[in-house]
Amino acid sequence: MQLNGKVGLVTGGTRGIGAAAAVALAREGADVAIIGRGEDDDARQTRAAIQALGRRCELILADCAKPEEATRCVAETAQRLGGVDVLIHSAGGPVNGGLFELTPEAWHGAFDIHVHAIFYLCRAAIPHMKPKREGAIILISSTAGKLATPSHIAYQAVKGAIPHLTRGLAREFAPDNIRVNCVAPGVIRTRFHEKMSPEQKRLNLEQRIPLKREGTPAQVADLILALVKNDYITGDTVTIDGGLTMRIA
Repeated sequence: MQLNGKVGLVTGGTRGIGAAAAVALAREGADVAIIGRGEDDDARQTRAAIQALGRRCELILADCAKPEEATRCVAETAQRLGGVDVLIHSAGGPVNGGLFELTPEAWHGAFDIHVHAIFYLCRAAIPHMKPKREGAIILISSTAGKLATPSHIAYQAVKGAIPHLTRGLAREFAPDNIRVNCVAPGVIRTRFHEKMSPEQKRLNLEQRIPLKREGTPAQVADLILALVKNDYITGDTVTIDGGLTMRIA
């Protein structure tokens, strides 16, 4: 897909991986709607970075875990920017706790933002892609969907579900030339991982990650952009983790 003149919608697009992906789309010539829950400094900086590239940027405040909000943000993107060609779902966050520590509300909330939001967003966005017979959807999973770590069962469950949902959507909409792919980042230098203790960070760099460094949002955004642009990749999940998940010892 050539992105010049296209329209991208990025949930979680005001910071971290989402913001980097939104700016990457704009650098290739796309107008972008960034979806977030508030107009803070991060949102304003991301919008300014996109506008500095000469592209239009709309900040739409919405909670995509709610079906009516997900539908509204897609409709507003199409109305303000003229369509939806690329959908990137990057919204989400940590969900900590083991089986007896998690509340039912936290368990269901994890599925709402990480999995159910994809269902709502795709139902709203794909009708804009079908008439053009072209579209790209990128879903963000995690290496946590492949590995088991103590006290993160909800996060692991939702991130493990996303690659399967990716394949199902890709198979269903391949006849419409709408491609769906997934990216599974490891330890990326974002606020998500800033809460790690110094001991955990040292363990990651010295023992867990073969490349012995964290990734960056820009590196993940480069991968997302490659999957958007390459029109012969669909239904795949690509891991970007410095070798973390290939270790056996």
